[in-house]
Amino acid sequence: MKRKISLFLAGICLACSQNIRSTGVLTQIEQNNTALSVLRKQTEAEKAGNRTGLSPENPTVEYHYLWGSRPEAGNRTDVAVNQNFDFPTAYYYRKKNAAVQDRRSDLRYRIERKDLLLEAKRLCIELTYQNARHEALRSKALRAESTAEACRRKLDAGEINRLDYNRALLNAVSARKELASAAAEKASLSAELARLNGGMPVAFTDTTFEPVLLSADFELLFDELKAKNLTLAYLKEETEQNRWQLNLRRSLNLPKISAGYMSEKTPAEHFRGVTVGVSLPLWENRRTVRQSKAQLQAGRLKEEDARARYYNEAKALHQKAATLDQLLREYRAQLQGADNTRLLQQALEVGEVSLTEYLLDAGLYFDAAAEMLDIERELHLTLAELMQWDL
Repeated sequence: MKRKISLFLAGICLACSQNIRSTGVLTQIEQNNTALSVLRKQTEAEKAGNRTGLSPENPTVEYHYLWGSRPEAGNRTDVAVNQNFDFPTAYYYRKKNAAVQDRRSDLRYRIERKDLLLEAKRLCIELTYQNARHEALRSKALRAESTAEACRRKLDAGEINRLDYNRALLNAVSARKELASAAAEKASLSAELARLNGGMPVAFTDTTFEPVLLSADFELLFDELKAKNLTLAYLKEETEQNRWQLNLRRSLNLPKISAGYMSEKTPAEHFRGVTVGVSLPLWENRRTVRQSKAQLQAGRLKEEDARARYYNEAKALHQKAATLDQLLREYRAQLQGADNTRLLQQALEVGEVSLTEYLLDAGLYFDAAAEMLDIERELHLTLAELMQWDL
């Protein structure tokens, strides 16, 4: 889609198609970022660790060789094999708990991924802004140089005085300084983008922003945002884990069972048989159920608080974006066809306006166009924050 609107004297487009869309850059960064590669490996390791401890304890084997105090009594040999088991439901709850931990590990990775891509998205917005600003300032600097050169010729011809020429010269110097500053900022942002891209440069030359499509119905939008919010999903899984942990604690407070085989052999007799035991849960896990109940309640309150805070934050961002979008539309309507700089330069060349009038009137347009670009940058930064869970 192409939607051309004059921004500065260079005729910068505010909504035409871009050479490289930021979404393509984000895809590159996701593939090349080294931190994300490390996080993926860490997530795999965490999920492997979540599966430890799901099986029963290791069996124990004992061998006893006892010497008799009298030679005629002979020696005694004992062999014992024993296996301890938690109450059967404990293994079910451990498995459920491990599944929740796996989901939380995946969510942690996705949240970290989103944070990195949001940083990259902000850099793309800032770089788009600086690219557009650089193009505008380059055009402004060329116009200022042309004006200064025209004033020099007029000074040589005796048509203007030295004060007017110096004023035009200072205007050109100021324009070149602004252009150099914008170029330095572009280079800095490009270096940051390359850092996120695993050190590989990104040829990001966009000078325009994507068209804004903002839903006017916040409540409907919030339902979609809430469903995509990974932080809320993570807290929900945390509450789920606390619930399974409570069930596990209750199971661990039930008697444990042990079963095994035992053999006792003497010169006169050989005894063999099975052993069965039950532990009495009197002291080991005291108060653990109460602690798990408190953690579950705290997790639910934390989840509710996070949901309420997110609603307020999202609403504030939506209102800010709506205000900026309306303001941007007003600026566009006012600046549409309001570029008089070329007519002013023609008037300056034939002497219809003074240099002071030219610089003042042209400066008003440049300032308004720059303010319009600032608003568009702030709008897209706000939208990036609001729609971050779409990354």
